Amino acid sequence: MRQGRADEYAEFATARAGHLYRSACLLTAGDTHLAEDLVQETLGRLYVRWGRVSRAQNPAAYAQTVLTRTFLAHQRRRSSGERTTDAFPDLPGAADGDAPLRLTLLAALARLPAKDRAVVVLRYWEDRSVEQTADVLDVSSAAVRTRSVRALGRLRELLGGDLAEYARP
Repeated sequence: MRQGRADEYAEFATARAGHLYRSACLLTAGDTHLAEDLVQETLGRLYVRWGRVSRAQNPAAYAQTVLTRTFLAHQRRRSSGERTTDAFPDLPGAADGDAPLRLTLLAALARLPAKDRAVVVLRYWEDRSVEQTADVLDVSSAAVRTRSVRALGRLRELLGGDLAEYARP
């Protein structure tokens, strides 16, 4: 890669890495190690195709699409590999008042199927439209709407009244 393109890629990767990592953390329901791996793989794929990606209308959206598809591919491959657990080995101190809420939400997200979790993250964290989400996941708009309703219903069922105790007055 020529130096100009390499510098352009480095600038893009530096600017987007934090956002990609936060999205990956939500997709993986708090598995920070897997989130780091997904971001690294995403940035690697972007580097290889940077000439084409840099000419895209929205390289940031392209990067998010690559991240989401990398996550879903990992979920399909994982069926015969490692197993996740819902128990956290070390919990952080109570320095942050929102930490229990975040842990509760991450635990609930972890119990959603991978595609439903991806829909929730893209629609409500990334604030993408139904059509944009459908494009990223390579499904129909109707499938996104169906998965959204199902995933939000499941989250409500899982969270029940637990969230009321975290609400600020």
